[in-house]
Amino acid sequence: MSREEHADVVVIGGAIVGSSVATFLASRPDFDGRIVVVERDPSFRTSSTTLSAASIRLQFSTPLNIEISRFGLEVVRRPETFLAVDGEAPDAGFVENGYLFLATDAGLATLERNHAVQRALEVPVLLLTPSELRSRFEWIHADDLAGASLGTAGEGWFDAHALLQGFRRRARSLGVQERTGEVTGLDLDGSRVAGVRLADGTRIGADWVVNAAGPRAAAVAAMAGIELPVRPRKRNVYHFAAPAPASLGAAPLTIDPSGVYVRPEGPNFLAGYSPRGDDSDPDTLDLAVDRAPFEDFVWPVLAHRIPAFDRLRLLDAWAGHYEVNTVDHNAIVGPHPQIANLLFANGFSGHGLQQAPAVGRGLAEWIATGRYETLNLAPLGFERIARGEPVRELNVV
Repeated sequence: MSREEHADVVVIGGAIVGSSVATFLASRPDFDGRIVVVERDPSFRTSSTTLSAASIRLQFSTPLNIEISRFGLEVVRRPETFLAVDGEAPDAGFVENGYLFLATDAGLATLERNHAVQRALEVPVLLLTPSELRSRFEWIHADDLAGASLGTAGEGWFDAHALLQGFRRRARSLGVQERTGEVTGLDLDGSRVAGVRLADGTRIGADWVVNAAGPRAAAVAAMAGIELPVRPRKRNVYHFAAPAPASLGAAPLTIDPSGVYVRPEGPNFLAGYSPRGDDSDPDTLDLAVDRAPFEDFVWPVLAHRIPAFDRLRLLDAWAGHYEVNTVDHNAIVGPHPQIANLLFANGFSGHGLQQAPAVGRGLAEWIATGRYETLNLAPLGFERIARGEPVRELNVV
């Protein structure tokens, strides 16, 4: 039996991005409309948010991404300012160990260009020679490296689940309604979305619809006849132990030139990588973990770069999704040019957790006032996709 209701704003997807939009919008004194967040899996067992390596950095190649993460950092460092309910706020457990990007001769020029962009925005980052790298980190093999970029503050990792629950709790305290369900259709009325349809037969009329559907974002956009270049790509995360020196426990998140990353996780370590090229990185909603790349690729790279990892022991592994914008690896944010009340918050390409606060705040501003008030997110709009004018992010981990 079908049911009809209405909301001022329907947010499709209740993980970190959708919850951020709802929280910042409900927090505004100039907005008192009804907000409904529709989430297909309220356990978030397969959510990109909870399955991520939960890291944040300022070392991006574009100024806008740096500023977006700066606000994310502010929320992670001071959740009580944004997410407190009855005097209590989530503890994000921020571990501020930094990021370390390594480069060979082939990648040094890119590293230097990115460094210039970062320093122009006063990002606390150092460009290290191989000898300086060895002096700081005695555990690293640097003979085949040409340089490195080290973030000295404002970078590290945190508790993604705690932050997500903090956003959700704050949103509920402000009257946001959460609905368990799967969106199966969008109703169009001319150049507007008139409402969303759920698998249980419910129709929710809406003045605004926000696509925050993560790996299913393209499927939601297709319901409005829109081709969104966002694809679900699987990323394996490997949890291992190693008889490593104590100094490795305070290591930054280190990115090898091969793309393999590694960071401490309590007394142990996490590692992973992003495949290079679509042939080895197919679209998939499957989250069955693949351990073979660890043996064949990740472990050899780790043992070469950090000799102490030659005797590591794999403890566990899991897989999560990157929602990859195949055009330029940057988020697609804001209204569709022909369907003005359909807003995108998609294609973060592995950066969604750290970029969710700024994007949530920005879309809340757009809904309430019709413009971005704090940080201009217009360069990330859908128009660049339609025009074929990518805004490329080079530092993708």
